[in-house]
Amino acid sequence: MAMVAVRAGVSGQTVSRVVNGSPRVDPDTRARVERAMAELGYRPHRAARALRTGRSQTIGLVVTTLATVGNSRMLQATAEAAAERGYALTLVTAAADVAEAFDRLAEQEVDGAIVLNEASALVPGAQPPDGLRLVVVDAPTEAGFASVHSDHAGGASAATARLLALGHDTVHHLAGPADSFAAIERERGWRETLVTAGVRPPPVVRGDWSADSGYAAGGELRAASAVFCANDQMALGLLRALAEAGRRVPDDVGVIGFDDVPEAANYRPPLTTIRQDFAALAHRAVSSLVAAIEGTAGDQVSVVVPTELVERASTSSR
Repeated sequence: MAMVAVRAGVSGQTVSRVVNGSPRVDPDTRARVERAMAELGYRPHRAARALRTGRSQTIGLVVTTLATVGNSRMLQATAEAAAERGYALTLVTAAADVAEAFDRLAEQEVDGAIVLNEASALVPGAQPPDGLRLVVVDAPTEAGFASVHSDHAGGASAATARLLALGHDTVHHLAGPADSFAAIERERGWRETLVTAGVRPPPVVRGDWSADSGYAAGGELRAASAVFCANDQMALGLLRALAEAGRRVPDDVGVIGFDDVPEAANYRPPLTTIRQDFAALAHRAVSSLVAAIEGTAGDQVSVVVPTELVERASTSSR
């Protein structure tokens, strides 16, 4: 580190801050230090650092599944955000028992953990071991721990309002699982927007986030003139079902999804959707957790990341 400091023309403390991912370093200075590290072949020794700091520089990530696009995109974004802060990532799955996942992370002596999306429903009944700092992605504000989530209700409201503005008398909803925080919030945004507009909400049709469940829902939604889908994968299945039923999108049926997966622009027709900023979610979750680990965090808070309506060809005026 002393050699890196001399090569970069900075203090040893500045090099330490760069190595430990501290945000309190000028970008130009950080680039100069990183260039010196590369030129000298410097690599931080994780075990030695752990002995010195009492921290493993490792974050645990708890998921129930990586089959959903949201979870897989969050995994990638979280790994990148953690690496930028100098932390490694350990992945643990919790199909039904998050307490067991917490125990495994404690055995690996991680400094803290991030619980992703659908696993958040399992957290209230299984509090983490003492000393395991925790941030949950997609959890209610009153949950009692730090959380980060997209503005699910706001995005759903924007989607519903857009379909009403296009001339549809009502908007049907293809919802996610009943125990999912994201699905609950998206359903709430849809319902409240209809009620505010003086429209009685039609019965909810529920899927499981998969394209297959969206396709299966097509039988119940084939007569609808507008459908807001709780995610893009279910919207994909619905588009196929509607096409097979002879219903044209958007001429006969307007469809809006949620997430803005990379493939959404290539759906047939290209899908109007609500964009989630997965990179921002991951960075906020990692920053919150690292602040707790390094003792710079204040009170536990709930961070809400804005969403955005992206209009494509699956919607049009009537």
